[in-house]
Amino acid sequence: MSSREQIDSLRRHLEQKVIGQEALTLRLLIALLADGHLLVEGPPGLAKTRAVKVLAELIEGEFHRIQFTPDLLPGDLTGTEIYRPEDHSFSFQPGPLFHNLLLADEVNRAPAKVQSALLEAMAERQITIGRETYHLPRLFMVMATQNPIEQEGTYPLPEAQLDRFLLKVHMGYPAREAERRIVELVHRELAAPAGPSERPAHIPQRVIFQARSEALQTHMADSVRDYLVELVRATRDPGLYRHELAQWIAFGASPRAGIALDLCSRALAWLQGRTFVSPEDVQAIAVDVLRHRLVLSFEAEASAVSADDYIGELLRRVPVP
Repeated sequence: MSSREQIDSLRRHLEQKVIGQEALTLRLLIALLADGHLLVEGPPGLAKTRAVKVLAELIEGEFHRIQFTPDLLPGDLTGTEIYRPEDHSFSFQPGPLFHNLLLADEVNRAPAKVQSALLEAMAERQITIGRETYHLPRLFMVMATQNPIEQEGTYPLPEAQLDRFLLKVHMGYPAREAERRIVELVHRELAAPAGPSERPAHIPQRVIFQARSEALQTHMADSVRDYLVELVRATRDPGLYRHELAQWIAFGASPRAGIALDLCSRALAWLQGRTFVSPEDVQAIAVDVLRHRLVLSFEAEASAVSADDYIGELLRRVPVP
């Protein structure tokens, strides 16, 4: 099987096991192909944990889930130096960050030092313990979740860390028919747990890397590249398109947003079986790429204008090639 066929098989199985959340499963694969990290926000019980666990079951690699709490320490993520009295030496015991897929549950409950350790891992693909630097696996993806309902005991994620997430996905409740299928699926799994033969074979990491290479080679015309760059620049200077928009923004998206939009648009086009990127690909993923990279003004908050509203207005006004 080709890398595309294996990724398509993985996607179908994900959608069979995570019902009613097609947007999340698609963005999980986009993050995997674009070699980035995913921040997911939604109420409890919407299969956030299930989605990344199912993905981990289907690809070659190690998965670890860690519950972020206010008393978490950096060493709980990175690992620690263990003293060996027999030879008076220290040896490094790797922590959860050395797994290929990491689920950071309720990431905004951990204090600043823990967020700093996670930021280094996400940004540099390495961690530093004392004078030593340890490199993380080549296949490394963080899926972090946060609950929008409970704000007590949470710490706002710093802008630098938010900018390191390739995508931020908002999850909603499934449709009625999807919810009925969810109940049926869980009942079947409890009554007769699925055996190994009912899931596709593990996808080797080399296939993931091959798929990444193919996605990167997806053609993007100069006009489409100019369009996505203009979208990012418009987040900083929206007055060119509508004067009232300028009062809604304090800080726009960084150049890293343009890089992320390029990678995600190519990955989306590749997943849809095309060899070129269209403006519709850019528009389809723009909100998830940009929403967490903006700082809205007090005027926008007072007017109940969200980042999604702001980006949506720009998508309507920036000329499409």
